[in-house]
Amino acid sequence: MEGMLIVQASEPTPGRRNEDYAVTGPGWAVVLDGATPRPGVDGGCAHGPGWLVRRLAGALAGGLAAERHEPLPDLLAGAIEAVRAAHPECDLDDPDSPSAAVAILRHRDGEAGEFDWLVLADSPIVLDLGAAEPAVIRDDRVDRLPAYTAEAVRAARNAPGGFWVASTRPEAAHQAVTGSATGVRRAALLSDGAARLVERFGLLGWRDLLDLLDRYGPAEVIRRTRAAEAELPPGPRGKRYDDATAVLLTRR
Repeated sequence: MEGMLIVQASEPTPGRRNEDYAVTGPGWAVVLDGATPRPGVDGGCAHGPGWLVRRLAGALAGGLAAERHEPLPDLLAGAIEAVRAAHPECDLDDPDSPSAAVAILRHRDGEAGEFDWLVLADSPIVLDLGAAEPAVIRDDRVDRLPAYTAEAVRAARNAPGGFWVASTRPEAAHQAVTGSATGVRRAALLSDGAARLVERFGLLGWRDLLDLLDRYGPAEVIRRTRAAEAELPPGPRGKRYDDATAVLLTRR
């Protein structure tokens, strides 16, 4: 899209392979955050989350670049179906199959600054609409589970009343949080690892994060996130480090 600047950065958890992936084109962007499998769980699949996100990204990029303008849930469902077809030898009915959170933003032809968006699982989109505070699109269903044991999460994944992710079930795409917005000045797509300065550490507000992305770039957000992670005390609560990916779109 004319007048749109897009910048991005992605960095893996120190010492590990990156299970995030970002892909962008004129007027659109996608962030995928692969879910790290629990130790000892193979999910009936020979492939890991890194494989999944790269192939989902390719399928989504093909549809977005072709400018077919189909609804974003349909586009994501088609991408999931295409990836299913790429590994028929795996147990595609296993609920522990590799999965990913998805954030998609696409400029809509017509009024300047009008975008469609889709969020599935915990990769938020932040929109600067000119108000005092940005609009934050989150899918918080994973935050509202009654229990987080391996068995409870397994039962809730891609199930009514639970939470939904991009994995092997195309119908999950139609459970995504979707909508559109007009007058978008800036937009950020974030894996949950790049949203930690706000969501986990409380060091910034959402507007602060947008301003930091705009002034210093996504790599600086990731650098500050790593510094905050390094200060965490040892303990069992969540992952100390996480893959971090941020994409910023700015109207110029």
